[in-house]
Amino acid sequence: MKGGKLELSVGVFVLAGLLSLGWLSVKLARMELVGSDHVPLWAKFSSVSGLKSGATVEIAGVAVGRVDQISLDMSDYEARVRLLVRPSVPIQDDAIASIRTKGLIGDRYIAISPGSSDKILKENESIIQTEPAINFEELISQFVHGSI
Repeated sequence: MKGGKLELSVGVFVLAGLLSLGWLSVKLARMELVGSDHVPLWAKFSSVSGLKSGATVEIAGVAVGRVDQISLDMSDYEARVRLLVRPSVPIQDDAIASIRTKGLIGDRYIAISPGSSDKILKENESIIQTEPAINFEELISQFVHGSI
């Protein structure tokens, strides 16, 4: 009888550990198991160098969403980025999406500067005004060769 209780408690402990590990890996990978409650928006950039799926979307330094998908628009050879933004955060149609870097050599993220328009973007609409990532290698090269 004593051995049965010990085996049961060890089994419950192992099961709780496996469930915790599974939950942690889903959270760290920023995956969604059951549908998303985010609003998808699109933005086009001339360059998304260094930006990755899963990167944060911020307004005033506060995370309000994440980058869901990055693809190439073959009609104009620009990068098309799908953003998932919390529905409680309204994004105006004249907002500006910029690719920024956390720190000097940190991860890339998208910073949204709110606009002043009364029109709010709806699901699957696009942020028209965008600013691409700053290419530090190109700036250094221009500086070295005297172009700046």
